[in-house]
Amino acid sequence: MVMNPHVLNVLTLLQPSAAVPHGDTLAQVVLALAVILAAAKLGGDVAERIGQPAVLGELVVGVLVGNLPLLGVTAFQFITANATIGVLAQLGAIILLFEVGLESTVRDMMRVGARSLAVAVLGVITPWALGWWVGALLLPDRSVYVHAFLGAALTATSVGITARVLKDLGRAQSPEARIILGAAVIDDVLGLVVLAAVAAVIAAADTGSALSYGGLALVFGKALLFLFGALTIGVVLSPRLFGFASRIRGSGVLLATALVFCFTLAWLASAIGLAPIVGAYAAGLILEDVHYRELSAKEDRQLEDLIRPISAFLVPVFFVVMGMQVDLAALARPEIIGLAAALTTAAIIGKQACALGALGGNLDWLSIGIGMIPRGEVGLIFANIGLALVVRGEHIVDSATYSAVVIMVMLTTLITPPALKWSLGRGAGNGKRDADNGKRVTGPVNG
Repeated sequence: MVMNPHVLNVLTLLQPSAAVPHGDTLAQVVLALAVILAAAKLGGDVAERIGQPAVLGELVVGVLVGNLPLLGVTAFQFITANATIGVLAQLGAIILLFEVGLESTVRDMMRVGARSLAVAVLGVITPWALGWWVGALLLPDRSVYVHAFLGAALTATSVGITARVLKDLGRAQSPEARIILGAAVIDDVLGLVVLAAVAAVIAAADTGSALSYGGLALVFGKALLFLFGALTIGVVLSPRLFGFASRIRGSGVLLATALVFCFTLAWLASAIGLAPIVGAYAAGLILEDVHYRELSAKEDRQLEDLIRPISAFLVPVFFVVMGMQVDLAALARPEIIGLAAALTTAAIIGKQACALGALGGNLDWLSIGIGMIPRGEVGLIFANIGLALVVRGEHIVDSATYSAVVIMVMLTTLITPPALKWSLGRGAGNGKRDADNGKRVTGPVNG
C-alpha cells in the first residue's frame, strides 16, 4: 500500500522527540519554551507567596537556570544560544512596553501638573549623573560610554510595585500617588530619550567618528520629535484606523489592529535609529478606549484583556532569558559586588533627590521618593540593550557589569514595598497628629 505523503508528514511529526534530529530548529525552540514557561510560572508563584511581584521570581529563576553550569549541569545552555528564543524575548520586551503605555494616555501626561514634571525631571537627571559618577569611580579603565550607559540604566522608574502597595494601603487616590504615577510616565519618556541619545553616541563611536554637540542635540531632538510627533499624529489617526477596522468582518480584528499599530511604530522608531521599544511605548500611550469603543463593543472584549494572553506568553520569556544572562561567577569578584552596591545606592539616592520637586506642597515627599525607587522591567530592558551595543568590537556592557545592573534592579524592587509601607504608616501617624491640631496635611497635586 502506498501511503499518502500528507499522512506521512503528520505521522512524522507525531514521532517521539528522540526521532527528531538534535539540531532541528523547531524542536529546540519548543523545548526551550517549555523549560522557560515552566520555570517562569514556578518562580512567579514562589515570589508571590512571599509577597513579591511575579516578575522578580521569573528573573531569579532565570538566574538559577542560567548558572546551572557552575554545578556541572549544562543541559539548558542551548536556550541562550538559540537565536529564535532571543527574538521572542525581544518581542516580549516590545509587548511589555506596549502594555505599560496602555496603562496611561496622552491626556494623563498633559494632566500630571508641574510637581509631577519637576519630580520626573529630577528623577532622570540625578540618577544619570550619579550612575555616571559611580561608573567613572569604580570602572576608571572602562570607556566613558560605559559610564554614560550606567547612568542611563538608572533613569527608568517602574511603579507597578509602588502602585500595588498604594492600592493595598488604600492610598491609590492620594496626592502623593498621583504625583508618583504621573512622574513615572514622564520618567519613562525622558529615560527613553536619554537611552536613544547614549545609544547614538555609542553607535557613532563604533564607526570611528565622534558625535558633536550639534549631533547629540539632533539625536535628542529626533527622539523627542518622534515621541511627541507620534503622540500628536497618532491621536488623530488612531480613531480613523480603528473606525476603518470596525468595518472588517471576522474575529480578532481589534487585537490584530492594535498589534499592527504597535509593530508599525516600533519599526518606525527603529528606522530612525531609536530602540523599537520607544515606538511600542508611544503606541500604547496613544491608544485610548474611546478610539476602539465600537470595535470593542462589537467583539465584546477589551484590548487589555486581549493583549494579556500574549503578554503572559512572551514577557516571561524576556525576563527568564534576561536572568539567564546574569553571571553569578562574576559576583565572586569583590569589585563587581562593590559596583552592584554602589549602583543600588546611587539608584536610591537619585530617586530621593527627585522628591525635592514635591517640596512646598504639604506632601509626603519621602514617600514620593521611595515610590520612585523601583527600576523593574524597564531597567532590565535598558541593560539588555546595553549588551548589544559595541564600540570597535568591544561590548559596552560585559557580563559582569550586566550582572551588577540586574542585581541593582532586583534590590530596588525588593526594598520598595516594605520601605513604602513604613513611610506611609509614618505619614499616616503624622497626619493624624496634625489633624488633631487642626492642620491641613495635604495639598493639590499642582501646588
